[in-house]
Amino acid sequence: MAFLILVIGDLHIPDRALDIPAKFKKLLAPGKISQTLCLGNLTDKSTYEYLRSISPDLKIVKGRMDVEATSLPLTQVVTHGGVRIGFLEGFTLVSSEPDLLLAEANKLDVDVLCWGGTHKFECFEYMDKFFINPGTATGAFSTDWADGDGEGEEEMVPSFCLMDVQGISLTLYVYQLRKDANGVENVAVEKVTYTKPVEPTGP
Repeated sequence: MAFLILVIGDLHIPDRALDIPAKFKKLLAPGKISQTLCLGNLTDKSTYEYLRSISPDLKIVKGRMDVEATSLPLTQVVTHGGVRIGFLEGFTLVSSEPDLLLAEANKLDVDVLCWGGTHKFECFEYMDKFFINPGTATGAFSTDWADGDGEGEEEMVPSFCLMDVQGISLTLYVYQLRKDANGVENVAVEKVTYTKPVEPTGP
């Protein structure tokens, strides 16, 4: 059975969203997920208990809204196969420019860096490392992304990611709750792969 790692963040329940979408909850049934990496901004105990029910192996870092969770670390690192994965919420970063993320990945000595805080899914490979932002699992609005032209906040697309690591290869499954022209919600899934470069050995 695959060792699936859930990467989830920016939930903001109940301050900015009521719950994780039902269509996501259906996919996140207990027994399917081996480990959860939560990138902070949980903000309530019942969501914490829910994530624990999905997988008892729950790793959490502190988000900017997790004011009461004073003991949570700002960063954590886990190792699966030959891949080191670091994660943080991102409020300690000045911005999410690739060079700044690369510096953080190098500081943590990781191959893969997961960060949050922007409420938008993003993933890319840069300088042989892989960067993942799972977005917001609830579609919670972000205070940082209001349009400068006065049109207010854009609607966030709820999303989360699953990772499957085999040796030095990582397969990322991205789940996004999208609305069609009639307002009907459907879960769209994308797959992205990353393979850690192998250091050349001597002659």
